[in-house]
Amino acid sequence: MSKWKEVFERNRVIPPHTQTARQAQVSSQGLKLVFKQIDGLHVKQSEEPHAPRCQLHVTLYDSGHQHFFGRTWKSGSHSVSGTAGQPGRVLINEVVYFHTSLCLSSVVAVVELVSLSPKTDGSQNAVGSGFGLLQLFTGHADGSFSQGEGRMSLFSGTPRALLHPALKDPQQLNAMLSPIDGCQLLYMIQPHPALTPIMHLLPPNTLVSGHEGIPGVALPTDGTADALRKPRLLKSFSCILEGVSVTLYPSVEVFETDLLQLLNRDCQNTNRGAEGRSVVVQERRLLVGVHNGWGWVEKPQVLVLEREAVGSGTAGARGAVTGGSFRQTSKEKFNDRLSLRGSVELKLMRHSAFSIIFQLQHVFSCPLAGDGQMTTTAIPRAAFMQCVCWCVWSLFSDPEGPGENMCLNLQGGAVPNPWGVMVYSSNTQQMNGGKSAIKFKFSSSVESSASIASKVNPWETAPPKKFFSASQDENVLEPTASTAQSPRGPALSLSELATTSRYPTMSHTVGSPWQQQIPSLLSPSLMASAHQLSHVERLGAGSIAHLELSVQDREGERSEDECEIQELTFNPVHAPVITLGTHAAGSSRSTSRRSLAQLFSSGFPQILDQQNQVAEVLDPSEPVNFDPKREEADPLQANTLILQFLAFTRVPQSGVHSDWPSSVHFTFQLYRFPPVTTERLKLLDPQSNSRITGKSTSDYPCVLSLINKDGTLSSGCPGLQLQYRVDPQFLKPGERVWFLRYLALHSLQIDVWDSESLMLIGSTAVELKHMLRQGRAAVQVCHELEVITTEYLQDASCDGKHGAFPPINVYTTVKGILHLRLGNVGGSVSSSQSSLALPPAHSHVVLPSDAARGLAGGSVPAFTVLKLNANNARRARRLPEIDSELARLLQSTMREVGGAIVHKQGETEEVRQRKMDRMAAVRQHEEQGVPPPFQDNSNLTRHRTERVQHTRDLHVIEAYRQRCKAQEITNMLSQAITTKHTLYATLGTAEFFEFVLNNPLNVPQTVTIECDDPELSVIVKSEEWRYFKELTKTLTPLEQEMFHQESTLTPRVYLRPKESVQIPFKYQTFLCGHALPSQDTKGLKISRSPQMATKHLSNTIQAKSIKVHFRGEDGKPLAICQVNVEPTPHVVDQTFRFYQPELTFLKKAIRLPAAWDSTTDGSTTLHVRCSDPNVVCHTTTLTPGEPQDVFLKVPGCPSPQIRKFFITIFTDPWLASPAQIWQVYVHYLQRMDLSCVCGTLDWHSLVLHGTQAIRRVKCYTSHPLELQVDPGEVFALPAQGVQDVRVGVRALRPGSRFFYLNVVDVDTRQLVGSWLLCITCRQPVISKAFEIKVPVDGGKGSNKKISFTNPYSTSKVFKLSTDHPDLLMFKEEQFKIRGGEIYTIGLRFAPTQNPGTEEILIFINDQQDKNEDTYCVRVQYR
Repeated sequence: MSKWKEVFERNRVIPPHTQTARQAQVSSQGLKLVFKQIDGLHVKQSEEPHAPRCQLHVTLYDSGHQHFFGRTWKSGSHSVSGTAGQPGRVLINEVVYFHTSLCLSSVVAVVELVSLSPKTDGSQNAVGSGFGLLQLFTGHADGSFSQGEGRMSLFSGTPRALLHPALKDPQQLNAMLSPIDGCQLLYMIQPHPALTPIMHLLPPNTLVSGHEGIPGVALPTDGTADALRKPRLLKSFSCILEGVSVTLYPSVEVFETDLLQLLNRDCQNTNRGAEGRSVVVQERRLLVGVHNGWGWVEKPQVLVLEREAVGSGTAGARGAVTGGSFRQTSKEKFNDRLSLRGSVELKLMRHSAFSIIFQLQHVFSCPLAGDGQMTTTAIPRAAFMQCVCWCVWSLFSDPEGPGENMCLNLQGGAVPNPWGVMVYSSNTQQMNGGKSAIKFKFSSSVESSASIASKVNPWETAPPKKFFSASQDENVLEPTASTAQSPRGPALSLSELATTSRYPTMSHTVGSPWQQQIPSLLSPSLMASAHQLSHVERLGAGSIAHLELSVQDREGERSEDECEIQELTFNPVHAPVITLGTHAAGSSRSTSRRSLAQLFSSGFPQILDQQNQVAEVLDPSEPVNFDPKREEADPLQANTLILQFLAFTRVPQSGVHSDWPSSVHFTFQLYRFPPVTTERLKLLDPQSNSRITGKSTSDYPCVLSLINKDGTLSSGCPGLQLQYRVDPQFLKPGERVWFLRYLALHSLQIDVWDSESLMLIGSTAVELKHMLRQGRAAVQVCHELEVITTEYLQDASCDGKHGAFPPINVYTTVKGILHLRLGNVGGSVSSSQSSLALPPAHSHVVLPSDAARGLAGGSVPAFTVLKLNANNARRARRLPEIDSELARLLQSTMREVGGAIVHKQGETEEVRQRKMDRMAAVRQHEEQGVPPPFQDNSNLTRHRTERVQHTRDLHVIEAYRQRCKAQEITNMLSQAITTKHTLYATLGTAEFFEFVLNNPLNVPQTVTIECDDPELSVIVKSEEWRYFKELTKTLTPLEQEMFHQESTLTPRVYLRPKESVQIPFKYQTFLCGHALPSQDTKGLKISRSPQMATKHLSNTIQAKSIKVHFRGEDGKPLAICQVNVEPTPHVVDQTFRFYQPELTFLKKAIRLPAAWDSTTDGSTTLHVRCSDPNVVCHTTTLTPGEPQDVFLKVPGCPSPQIRKFFITIFTDPWLASPAQIWQVYVHYLQRMDLSCVCGTLDWHSLVLHGTQAIRRVKCYTSHPLELQVDPGEVFALPAQGVQDVRVGVRALRPGSRFFYLNVVDVDTRQLVGSWLLCITCRQPVISKAFEIKVPVDGGKGSNKKISFTNPYSTSKVFKLSTDHPDLLMFKEEQFKIRGGEIYTIGLRFAPTQNPGTEEILIFINDQQDKNEDTYCVRVQYR
């Protein structure tokens, strides 16, 4: 491989976006970026002995078009100074140079931090650790840049996030991405005009370091390796190429005939030309230029080649005439070569990468119309260019110097070339092995060839290449791959191919008339257009490194020529979350009659109807026959929904004690009532009952008892009862049907929490259909609900070969049984209450107000103001009462005058108080014996001052009146044409109405509809309008193509004189409040007393007032519609809770139930929307029968915050009403990775930061038997302090598991801190294996013995433990044995009812719980 080819393939770049390139300045500016250091880098714990190292990657990025361009610069490998768990520092001190003419604010530098770690094969494993954006230019017209020193914050994630549609503006990174706390990059931007002399050697937008060798730049002489700090050019010399000629194999005529046949065939296939030889050769060009491997040193010269006549030494005929159509018009014969008149002069530098590039280019012409035959009338023709073949010649490849006569082989095919275009490949050459060649005579105008070759730049160490003479039949630059495997070069876009040639075409005086009328515009090649179109957007596929580095690099080196990688169907590692659906599955467990008798003898409150009769008990297993007519005819229109939480049955769990949990509380949301978090409930131990003493109590339900605020148990009835009253006063008009439908079809999801640790125990769902009374006075039903949760366990049996991750098993676990009783008690409603509760039924057609439009002059009497229809009348008010600023300005002055405050007293009280003040002043003066105030000169002076101030206040009031008069009159006139309409909006539901617009003028008007809120829009599509009219049963006319939108998106409608039309509107919002809830249970206002429905807007949208202006052609409003949005709570069908490490993206798939797979017509039409604009939520359209998944991507938050949002799912095409609304909680925890060995106790430390006040806290773990905490009791957390918490891990199962650690304030029951502990447990080395048989149904278990020998010479204490404490117990869990003695370990195997085989591990540890030996016992239950 020649040195030029090596440099060329290594430094290919991606060009900038075409629209950005058009905004480039005339001159290019040189810049220097200095990356000094990175501060605050978090150093992770690593088991590797090597210190962590990192690297910087820098790439230019066009944020306006989301386009990376240029090349990726990579720094050297730098070590990270710092200890694990503490902020580290990386000293970089590297300089990057480049020059660009794209001085735009949208052009930024993307800096990525990459962590490096060594592999076993000696290579490095690179992982992206964060990135940031470096603003280069200010965006001013002068093209100034952000000069000086600065600090740049780094964000978590990958730079590929910049390609997301929501991140078109890089300024939104702070809102969309999570910054790395305390991690900053110190950098400096400076101008570098020293690059100006070498800009022709370095392509623009190319990031380079000073130590990179740029051909043509001399070595530094100041002792540093930075050659670009003060770059110097190598000396150049001139060379001349004479006698240039091109020989095509097998001949010029045969070569071009085959080429024209392919072009004509392509024209016929694409219907671009008529039958016959319509494409002809217009011109043959030779492009010659000097290339240094990075770019063109100068623009290539365009030369025209001609065919020589036989026997003549000059070009006797033009190629455009004789060879154009291959129809000879004379008997003159030609030589089989193309020659160039004159010579070519080039300038070179003494560098082995400097080479001369030749390209043979044919210009073809094609008739735009006609059959392609020559006629007397000139036919317009279009011209296009095609690269035929090319070659490269390196002058300094041979140390002996170049020869005088040179012959080079030309090559074709899809091989990367400096032009970045597709090159023609001849079939004749491929079959016969012949080569086309170019011949020329080389000479230098300065010195001899030997001296040139002897002064090659000393940087070059590549082996020299031989120069080829005319007899040698080999190529200088041999293609190394086939067409299909060669990498693509930077392809030209169609806009570049369709432009006029940058060099003038030589005119010809000889030729037929039709050939002289060829247009100068060159169109794309007909044959190569299809190939080039497919490569336009894939420029330089291998030049920019991946900005997101994979955790595992590919094995082996990347091949030089690669095929395009095909995208495969993505299969996520985690299984999708299955929704519970509208019909929750019933529990398969059944409580014994003895347990039920014990449970219901506890004294729970009875559910009684209005006649104090016990409500009818329903069987939850029986179906419910729902009759809507019977519900509508029920005289008891009020419903009191009752929820009674009776008991909780514990299910034995691994890793926790048998009495877990000891107290619980519940969270849920019923219908559109506010979300509920119940008070804490204590689980009463069933062992307190003497009747079951001595029996196993694991299957007995624990009665729930309310815990008071002081921690004592309530003395009232056990359990917790909540009541919700739903009557006509609570429901909106027409909502009763939807409420009954909710009870019939939906399920209530309940989350069960451990009140001590504030950890989620699990969730359950109960059907509400049994709460339908169906004409009965009251009903009740008891449920036994399984509380389940999802757990993840990584398979430890997978060896992880070839960089594969072990699969993660997702399974559900039953955490307990919740005993719940539901009831519904009917109630009567008085007629007066019903009439007051129900507002008048509003129509979907909004008519303008019928009130008087005129404003009568004169005074406004009091009786007019008291009229109900007095919207246009206003009582005069004092100006200080209207404007607070004016009141503050005048109030101080009036106090000095002695007047009263106008806001507090009326006019009569003012006068009376002023008289009383004067009387008191006179009496005071008389008692003191001073003259009256009117005789005091000082009093007269003060009186004049007060009058001056009073006059000034009057001027201020007059100025205020003149300023506000026009605005107040305009507001009054606007109110006369304003129609108010109230909407009761719910999240995701579209509220439809029509506004009747009237043209009051006698001339036609084109009315423009303007709205200041995007959530209220005009329905411009007739199909959507028809859909909403049918949905709301609005019987008004519908018009096709009613609105027209020309240049703007504002709809306009044409109205005839005195005409009225209906304007359809739709209000719909997907935004909702996303306050982060806390997991505390303090301050709850829920008690056992009945809870009635109240207006609560914590879970609703915001109230607002929207004005819609209908403006005529003169811009004045014809009518105004004021829409007042009243928010109402929405129904939550299902709640999801996810746990995620802080500041990381949550990616999850939620699978819809099978009933949602297809609609009535069999086609899947699902649409999803999210209430949080920062959450990415979408679904894919699948074929009927395939499961539907909703994909989520949620940005991270700091721990222990909780992100809450809603997902609305629609099945109708116009998103009128959501079929389901999901509530999603994402709990963010601090992550800590721990590694251990099964059965061994390993201690780790984590840091707990204090809050602003001192707290009494306690640490809780999700698996107390496998995860220990020190301190384990309540301790004081100092304010703004730091507490070291030690965590001891003794895992019993190999593989990867997730444990949770919560720090809870025991006084306020608030969550102070939360950790996600990722435990990776390894299998210990098994020293002995045993096999025993245990009988099934023995009832008493089995006793066995095994021996253990102390391998030490001294006495030692050993501890025993097992990974199955429920199956195996020890006679002694700790024993002491002398050195070398044998001890017999007594084993007791618990009885079991199921036959099978189980492997049980026995861990023998020392006093520090370090594993000494591990025995494996294979137990066969028979």
